Amino acid sequence: MTEKNSELDQATLRLTVGACASLYIFVVASLSTSDFATYVPIMWYMTFFFSVAIPLRMAIKRWPGHFFLRRLFAMTLDYVSLAFALIVGGEGALPLYAAVLWVTLGNGMRFGTRYLMIATLIALATLVAIFLLTPFWRGQPFLFLTLIVTTIVVPAYAHILLTRTRIASEEAIAANQEKSRFLAQASHDLRQPIHSIGLFTACLRDARLGREELRLVDNIDRSLHIVSQLFRSILDIYTLDNGQLEPQAEPVNLGALLQDVVKQNTEAARWAGVELRLRPCRHWVQVNAGLLATMVQNLVSNTLKYASGQPVLIGVRPKGDGLAIVIYDKGRGIAAEHLPEVFKEFYRVRHVRDKDVEGLGLGLSIVKRISHLINLDIRLDSRLGKGTRAMIQGLEMIAPRTPVDRPVAAQNRLQGLRVCLVEDDSNVLMATSALLEKWGCVVETHSDGVGVTSDCDIIIADFDLGTKVSGAECIAAIREQRGWEVPAMIMTGHEIERIRHALHHMNISILAKPVRPPELRATLLELTKHFAWRV
Repeated sequence: MTEKNSELDQATLRLTVGACASLYIFVVASLSTSDFATYVPIMWYMTFFFSVAIPLRMAIKRWPGHFFLRRLFAMTLDYVSLAFALIVGGEGALPLYAAVLWVTLGNGMRFGTRYLMIATLIALATLVAIFLLTPFWRGQPFLFLTLIVTTIVVPAYAHILLTRTRIASEEAIAANQEKSRFLAQASHDLRQPIHSIGLFTACLRDARLGREELRLVDNIDRSLHIVSQLFRSILDIYTLDNGQLEPQAEPVNLGALLQDVVKQNTEAARWAGVELRLRPCRHWVQVNAGLLATMVQNLVSNTLKYASGQPVLIGVRPKGDGLAIVIYDKGRGIAAEHLPEVFKEFYRVRHVRDKDVEGLGLGLSIVKRISHLINLDIRLDSRLGKGTRAMIQGLEMIAPRTPVDRPVAAQNRLQGLRVCLVEDDSNVLMATSALLEKWGCVVETHSDGVGVTSDCDIIIADFDLGTKVSGAECIAAIREQRGWEVPAMIMTGHEIERIRHALHHMNISILAKPVRPPELRATLLELTKHFAWRV
């Protein structure tokens, strides 16, 4: 985000006020034809003033920054110009005193109390010089005293306001930092149990349970899925409000990204009685993959809530100079009067039996915010009783990347796979290990990343392993020990975009907790391709 250039704003306002003062002097001189010659020197001086002020603004724009001498020169130019006009113009130039206050308060408000004090002292010296050099002012001692008192009292009051504002701002910043630290820690701590419950539930599903028990497990899994979605929505809003997200665009296989989203929503679609239909797509685009996937995920989640029992079509079509992701559903639709409002936070269109629809009304708000962040457009068209069409527009199409051909492994590529699992949360460690073993993996577990050695095929690590070593450092150490780039995955409860940006050079798959078992399995299968290729 570009920092505001207050000095440039002050320079622009200097030219504006100078133009107004010149116009005032010209009008006064025109109305007082007998004294017209009195104001001619002021007009010539204003020409000189603009010949200095315009290049000064250009220099400020060309070389922004805090230069004390430049600011002092600008203030001196302002006060000297006003002093000349007030001395030469006498009584007719008296309204220009307002500009003296403007220069004093303007510098203080834009640059702080230090400059306010300097400007006030220069203003007082300017008024004293005007009093000594002008007969009119010497004949008006009480008027002069009034202006002196005004020049002291107004900046003094502004100083008090600036001090209070600075203190309040510092307190607000400190409170916001505390909130950020709390939310960051709370998000990590809350993700862990949700993540482990999901993995334990997947283990139960694979056990020999009766029909009634499987139905209970299914209900638990569904409730957990809803909690995970709400939790992710709240954290997405926090991350976007935090303003620290700097998305990096990368080449993305659009078809593969949409396939991943469909796979992640398979169970939720089954619960909603929705058939997700994905049209194949071979296009590649330049975009931030994680944020685009979040947009599509939230739109698909919306269709599962409000178009239950109906098919949903997901596809890609040309739109203008780029591509658009289109999601069609045959749900209840949205009335025209609600369409402008649905992207607002917590806004939900009320229908009969709405208590059966889970959510906080944050999904579309997140989609809208992300669209602004990565320069995409989101459009929603809907007709009551007919369905809704959501479009993500503005995707920049690029040349396809050539995939690396690798031999296809056996049907069950996870059977016998040696996994090094590093996780400092005991419940998550137990749940992940149990699920991997259910899938046929051979798992060695470690509760921290210090001194880990392994002859594994794949590494799975938490990012935050305490104060001594991170998951990324643990993976790097194992790779160095083995002498080759062992396929690796990090599961993290921290902001995934920040982690992805920090580790973009390490070729590590990164998943955000809570991780759904199908998502974990799909990522593992993808990593086994890398292992099979090397073998």
